[in-house]
Amino acid sequence: MTKTYLMNSLIEKMQSPDQDFRFMGLNDLMGEIKQDPASFIGDEPTETKVLKQVLSLVEDRISEVKNQAVKCLGQLIKIIREPQMELVVDSLINFSVGKDDELRDISGLALKTITSELPLEGKIAARACAKLAPKLLQQVSNTETPPETLIETLSTLSILITRFPAHVSDPSLTPHPLPAIAPLLSHSRPAVRKRAILTLSQYIPVAPPVLVDDLLQNHILPFLVPNANLEKQRTTVHLVAAIIRQAPQQLASVYNDIIPGVVKAVQRDDDELREGCLQALETLLLRSPAEAASFLSSIVQIGSQFIKYDPNYAGLDAGEDEEMADADDDDDDDAELDEYSDDEDTSYKIRRASTKLLAAVITTRPELLASLYKEVSPVLISRFGDREETVRLEVWATYGVLLNQTSLYGSLPQSQENDSAIRKRKRDSEERMDVEETPQTLLRSQVPSLSKALLQQLKSPKTPPPTLQAGFQLLHALLGVLPGCLSNQVTPIAAISQCVLSQSPTTSTSALHLTCLSFVALYFATHAPGTFSASLPTLTSVLLKSAGEKHPRVASEAFRAFSALLNAMRPVKNGNWAERLYDQAFQRLSTHDTDAEVRGCAEDCIADLWICAPDIIKPKGGKEWQAICRTTGNTGGAVRVVTKVARDVEMSDEWVNYCVEWIMGLLKKSERGGKPEIFIALDTLLRRYSSGIPTDLPPTLVPQIRPYASTTDISLLSHALTIIAVLLDLSPTATFPEVERELLGDIYQIAHSPLVSGAALDSLLTFFSSLVQADNQIATHVVPSLATSAEKANKSDANLANVAKCIGQVVQSAQGVAAGTIAVYSKNIKKSSKSKSTTSVVVLSLLIVGELGRFIDMSKQQDTFSSTIEHFAAEEEDIRAAAAFAAGNIAIGNLHQFLPAILRVAESDPHKKLLSLHALKEVVTHCSHGQLEGVAEQLWAPLFQYSEDAEDSTRNVAAACLGKLTTTHPSRYLPQLHSRIHDENPAARATVVSAIRHTLAESSPSYDELLASLIMDFLELIHDQDLNVRRLALSALNSAARTKPHLIRDHLPTLLPSLYAEMKVNPDLIRTVQMGPWTHKVDDGLDARKTAWETLYTLLDTCLTKLDLSIFLSHLLAAISDPSDEIKVIGHMLLARLSASPTTSLALAQRLDELTTALEATMRGTPVTKDTVKQDIERAAELRRSTMRAVAALSKIDSAGSAPKFDAFVEESRKNDQWGPEFRELLGH
Repeated sequence: MTKTYLMNSLIEKMQSPDQDFRFMGLNDLMGEIKQDPASFIGDEPTETKVLKQVLSLVEDRISEVKNQAVKCLGQLIKIIREPQMELVVDSLINFSVGKDDELRDISGLALKTITSELPLEGKIAARACAKLAPKLLQQVSNTETPPETLIETLSTLSILITRFPAHVSDPSLTPHPLPAIAPLLSHSRPAVRKRAILTLSQYIPVAPPVLVDDLLQNHILPFLVPNANLEKQRTTVHLVAAIIRQAPQQLASVYNDIIPGVVKAVQRDDDELREGCLQALETLLLRSPAEAASFLSSIVQIGSQFIKYDPNYAGLDAGEDEEMADADDDDDDDAELDEYSDDEDTSYKIRRASTKLLAAVITTRPELLASLYKEVSPVLISRFGDREETVRLEVWATYGVLLNQTSLYGSLPQSQENDSAIRKRKRDSEERMDVEETPQTLLRSQVPSLSKALLQQLKSPKTPPPTLQAGFQLLHALLGVLPGCLSNQVTPIAAISQCVLSQSPTTSTSALHLTCLSFVALYFATHAPGTFSASLPTLTSVLLKSAGEKHPRVASEAFRAFSALLNAMRPVKNGNWAERLYDQAFQRLSTHDTDAEVRGCAEDCIADLWICAPDIIKPKGGKEWQAICRTTGNTGGAVRVVTKVARDVEMSDEWVNYCVEWIMGLLKKSERGGKPEIFIALDTLLRRYSSGIPTDLPPTLVPQIRPYASTTDISLLSHALTIIAVLLDLSPTATFPEVERELLGDIYQIAHSPLVSGAALDSLLTFFSSLVQADNQIATHVVPSLATSAEKANKSDANLANVAKCIGQVVQSAQGVAAGTIAVYSKNIKKSSKSKSTTSVVVLSLLIVGELGRFIDMSKQQDTFSSTIEHFAAEEEDIRAAAAFAAGNIAIGNLHQFLPAILRVAESDPHKKLLSLHALKEVVTHCSHGQLEGVAEQLWAPLFQYSEDAEDSTRNVAAACLGKLTTTHPSRYLPQLHSRIHDENPAARATVVSAIRHTLAESSPSYDELLASLIMDFLELIHDQDLNVRRLALSALNSAARTKPHLIRDHLPTLLPSLYAEMKVNPDLIRTVQMGPWTHKVDDGLDARKTAWETLYTLLDTCLTKLDLSIFLSHLLAAISDPSDEIKVIGHMLLARLSASPTTSLALAQRLDELTTALEATMRGTPVTKDTVKQDIERAAELRRSTMRAVAALSKIDSAGSAPKFDAFVEESRKNDQWGPEFRELLGH
């Protein structure tokens, strides 16, 4: 079918008198365009004819047809020609100014649709903006434009500004948006003013400074004076809040004029103005906490004043908490309040806004927690009984924020400088006392009034479920900060919990039941049994009822509460509730259709009963194990329970044998899931036989384990080898023949696999140790078999170092074969040997001799050591590296004889210096602490000497040795390092700071006190003139942040500015390199910059409480805009980490729009040209995936509509044809 014929047939449908045909014609056109956009492109007259027909249907009588025409225009706008685009824009603009209300509405919707669907790239977007923006702005400027049209036009402008800021901010645009929209702030219709405020605030970030200044001088500042027109002042305050939300930096220069005006305006007697002022101040605190600092005293005072604002309810004073709470239940008081209607009372909005304002203070000023507990906390507690439920819940939520901040930042030194900004002036004696008060101690002193006020609200039977749930959540948070602080409130807590849990959960109350049960479990876990023992009959009866509920999550949570109770009361000697709990759990386990989560919690309860109440459960006969140890369904929970009981309870061999047989049955299953836990359980069980492992078990078990003794799954290999080693240790006679026959041949192959490392290698060495101890004769066969197996393997597939470690372990466990082994492999490394050994044989022999030399004194084999040193001159790099390894480890066996020889080689032959240093590194790394102390002085001076004026590789090895030596005698060597930090030679300074980095890697706290006084002097080298020294100093800071954050936390205010400075791209360090016909830019500062960002990532983990998030986020924008892809990826990781934390995500939510431009640019990537190579395309795709992961994480933050630009970007990314599917998968849609 030709395109012209297809389009004509669709036109015919769209012209049909039948509304269904018209609708289907539009639908078919959309389908054709989506399937193949080229189907529309062809004959221009036909295209125009189709377009005009679609536009005519915008005026259709039938709503469904009109809406479909609008959707169709949204698809067409992406592909039509420029003249056609102008036709669409002109037609819709004409429709929007008509007198037909319905046509005006649908044309407004159409304009918003085409604006939203315009492609971001390409010429069509620029042309559409150039055509559409002036016409929209002319409509806005026209005083005769109807209010409804103004609102739609402003909405369309908002979309244009958000999606195409560069086009709308063009200086040549006439009329300009800001002067055109600003007069609407005085419009008579509130809806128009509201829409104009939003559009202006979105435009302000890209507006020319001159116009922004004009807006400030003529439309904002004049209306913030005390006697300004009330209506205009309301509008101005809303505008200020909107601008602060979108572009706080635009108002930074006039905050000193604006904020006092807002602070004074809040005192005017107008509820709407008051609410707007409070919201503006809240936004200011969240978006510009640094600028708001000087006004904090007034802001806190306003929040504390208006949280009590209730002019229609004058029955109580601020401090009468209990009376306020009782008033809710007093029918007589309710009757008195009937004189006015709550529907007319809007004062609750003021109190709610004040509460949110105080929450913003708490969120942004953690260093003032102590002051907040003195001034804000009592005020919040006094409002726990607010008569309006929404306000009451907001007050509780704000107190929850205070508790969360205390949990996170409570250990921070509290600011004394700003203390007076919040507190009223107190007596000198009280101020001296305040210095010693911490947030935790202040909170503890307020717990009685807090708990009394809160429980007073919860005890009423009329309290709705959402309020009860919020109350339990607040109590849960309180126990999280101060465990055990509610011991005096157990009676009301038990009564309220009983009232909640005695009713069966419904759809609307199940969340309340879960919160209540979770709190009860935490109460048991954090209080002494004596606290709640008197209330146990009350609580256990309702908990047992909850454990029997049909709702699976409620039953699961009830079992968890019982587990907490059992562990708190351990050991439980008597108690009817424990027996009833056993019956309830057994009944759940015996029922085949029990929910998986409930079953898992019931299994955990049985385990806790065995551990905490053995006297009660032992007489039951163990029937529960038949229900637990099943072979069908999910057995992961049962395996954990068996492991837990076997580890903590002395069980009979009969029970152990039963569980081992069950575990062996699970091992036969083909699926991998849960296998590591099964092996852990088997390990635990095998060690619990009181009379030894049965002799018939190893012959059955070893063949079952054999399939897992392979490199297919390294994790399971580690577990399998551990089990075999346990069998060899505990039952050598029965196990050894099976292992020799079934497994040993396979394990020889595993020993030289390059995949084996870490835990798997440790298990392999343990296996060989157990094997040799199980049979004294086998060592003579294992050593040559291991070597032969490695020699026969492909060179690329053989890890000779692993083989040497295994042989070393065998010889160490059976030292009778040591002399023969040394003799055999020493021959292979002697250059005078008649037999020509291959490279791999020489390397393996050197590695074996090195492993043996570590624990055997080879002073009698001086010729072997000499041959090893001769191999320093070998042509093959593998031999040289193995020789350095061997020489260093042989020296460990006799430091007095061999260490001076290595030092002489390093001093006499410059070509062998690096290898000698590697040998010394082996000595330093593997010597015992006592051995090192004896030779440290002998090594210290030469190591420093070798590191000066040397290559980086040599210096790095020397520094690693010096760092390790420093830990042997910190009081001697740290001052020596410290004395050289100002050495004139940059190489010496680099050695010092690199050595400190290796010293910091040692996590032992033994020398922390000494290091604490010197660490800042070492880290001051981040200001060094030499770029390499700065980079190494940053790396040392990173190491300190990871392993010893307590040493640097208090110094971060000094260190962070320098760290932030290193994150900036320094143009002076970028040089151009000629590569044939191409030029290439090399950034010498990249490594230092990357190290700085990696350090910041570490600090986010270990020192979050010391970071000013506002400054941190300002610098983070530089990371995601950095020219280096590696740093962009670190920036994306930082964003993902920040978005995952409830504390940091709140600050991040306020900056999402600022991040959008950089993320958007990275997502699009650089255009692909004919010169783009495959590697560049793959690199760009990986960077895009990194960006998508960051955006997906950010999209989960609740931004409450404060980031329209980011929201639009997320929506466009979801719809994108190229990366939309992958992005939607990351979002979980």
